[in-house]
Amino acid sequence: MPAAHPPEFRRRALDLVAQGNPVGQTARDLGISESCLRNWMNRDAVDSGRKAGVTTDEHKELFELRRRNRVLEMEIEILKRASAYFARENVLPK
Repeated sequence: MPAAHPPEFRRRALDLVAQGNPVGQTARDLGISESCLRNWMNRDAVDSGRKAGVTTDEHKELFELRRRNRVLEMEIEILKRASAYFARENVLPK
């Protein structure tokens, strides 16, 4: 996977396109693919509210919440198994 470009690079590329430069030519001049630049343009449109969708901040928050949810579900499963184990130990005659 190619290395991520810094935000300043992305901003400059978006500014060049906003100034009226063709997307394909701008992408070639900057050494990136046209689809990459178009993805950046779509992401910028969503983040600025010009287009409907999940913003970058919302995406990061969802990612963290889903990760936290997976951890909590694993902890719950471990606690269920532990409580079943100890409940079984207390029921058996000695």
